Amino acid sequence: MPKLRGMRRPFASSVGVTCAAALALPLAPSAVAADAGPGRTAPAATRAAVTTGAGTPGSTQSLPLRPLDPERASDAATFGLAPRSVRHFSLVGVVWDDPDAELHGRVQVRVRAADTGAWSGWQDVETHNADHAADPGTAERASGRVRGATAPLWVGASDGVEIRVRAETGPDAEPEAGSGPTGSTAGEGAREGSEESAPLLPSGMRLELVDPGEDAPPEDSPAGSPAESSGGLSEESSEENTGRNPVDGSTGPAAEAPRTGVMSAGAAAASAANAPLVPLGATGIPALTRAETEEEYHVLRGTEAAGQRADPHIGPRPGIVTRSGWGADESLREKEFVYTDKVGAAFVHHSASGNTYTCAEAPSVIRGIYRYHTASMGWRDIGYNFLVDKCGKIYEGRAGGVAAPVMGAHTLGFNSGTMGVAVLGTFDTTGPPAAAVTGVAQLTAWKLGLHGMDPSAKTYLTSDGGNLYAKGTKVRLNVISGHRDGFNTVCPGGKLYGQLGTVRSAAAGYQGR
Repeated sequence: MPKLRGMRRPFASSVGVTCAAALALPLAPSAVAADAGPGRTAPAATRAAVTTGAGTPGSTQSLPLRPLDPERASDAATFGLAPRSVRHFSLVGVVWDDPDAELHGRVQVRVRAADTGAWSGWQDVETHNADHAADPGTAERASGRVRGATAPLWVGASDGVEIRVRAETGPDAEPEAGSGPTGSTAGEGAREGSEESAPLLPSGMRLELVDPGEDAPPEDSPAGSPAESSGGLSEESSEENTGRNPVDGSTGPAAEAPRTGVMSAGAAAASAANAPLVPLGATGIPALTRAETEEEYHVLRGTEAAGQRADPHIGPRPGIVTRSGWGADESLREKEFVYTDKVGAAFVHHSASGNTYTCAEAPSVIRGIYRYHTASMGWRDIGYNFLVDKCGKIYEGRAGGVAAPVMGAHTLGFNSGTMGVAVLGTFDTTGPPAAAVTGVAQLTAWKLGLHGMDPSAKTYLTSDGGNLYAKGTKVRLNVISGHRDGFNTVCPGGKLYGQLGTVRSAAAGYQGR
């Protein structure tokens, strides 16, 4: 299908878009996407400053892992850190130097709750995460900043941590007695590594402790001066609490944008990408009725839809929390937006970050994942195009405009021409809430409908390699597929994967099929 066009004109309807604000923006997302072409970057234009609230900025503590038994350091079988006090954090993960190396082993953490001082039991961190990545050969993948990493795990507000990383001893290695479930097995999708003996763990392993920061104050509260950041290093921890700058790859704390009451250029550009739908600075994109969505569709498509006689098969636009709404620090991402040619399919994921969060904490979880993807893993932005929480609320992911075909980094080898939707949580053995399943169906009915795609149909995608299929292979997949359909992975978890048939039928129904 052709790309969305004609998005320079602001859409005026019952959604109450402020036309004056939209008209002040010289570049709209689809116009930029059309100029950039598939897989190419489009510069983010500087926009006028807009007053906005600001929350407390986040921070990342990056601690190198060491052999737990120095006398057996040559075995490289067990690395970690003894229990220690650290600055507040809420999300953890492990990164290492080589993005093409996999961690063939088990990662477990235990944390100390900041409010009670109680230590948790050992929690498993999903180690097989290489299948969530930018496609081979893309500028993002070849930037030199990308690192190997586990999936992030949400642990809640904590101020103490202990970690152990143990290499596999063979294909039939058993979990420790009394420990939680292990992560998924890589199977055929694993890269080179011996299954006959314990492989060396990847070099340069570091524990990333992410503080997502706090939400912005209510709109009726003065923005005031920037909140005091907890990002400073204590004298005794400064040697270990250094992270890599996501922009230049240097060692040291990642730079934070000034937290003032004025929207930064990056925040203005990210918000302006949604200018045809909402005013600049909007924290949410309101839901529309079916009739309003069809009217908007013709405005977004412009002359392409002028000769279309029948109403489009498109689901009502759902409400979407914007990046401003969940508090994205736009200084963490790269400035340019990258677009693909269309959205011909949707890949559904689970974030594998655990199910302990509350719906009120979902924006914090997303800020944590975003910071982990950029500051820790070296990606240009958060990998997913959209995220859905356990209550069914939908959030904008990678910047560039919710209606535009933004290229993500979610399904290795199949990021071109698709979108990635992550449900926050882990659904290997736990079923996804019905509200989350409904949210995915509503989102895909709308976004796939913008590109004329039937959610209940199949389509052909061309692999860019690095997955189950050689580069250039045309693969017939469901228009709404699970991540495991394109890679040897358990994502999006067996329980969520089992609900994709329901998602397809519901999305088709929302489209009026």
